Amino acid sequence: MSGKNVLLKSFTLAGTKEGTISVSSIEEPYGKGSHSVVSIGISLKGNIDEPDWKAHIPYENLDDLIDALMEARGTK
Repeated sequence: MSGKNVLLKSFTLAGTKEGTISVSSIEEPYGKGSHSVVSIGISLKGNIDEPDWKAHIPYENLDDLIDALMEARGTK
């Protein structure tokens, strides 16, 4: 990853002792001219700088992701 990474929020991963979920905004994640993404990281040991898993979601897909998460929660 080459772009600017800005941590937006982190919180405890339920069901773990040290786990965290982090949400970041990354500009030009795949090099100059690439579209910004939201990065969702999961760290089982609480290290938000080196997550065990991560997903990059283009900003253009955020509304669809939010709709799906609300449906999963049962509020849609």
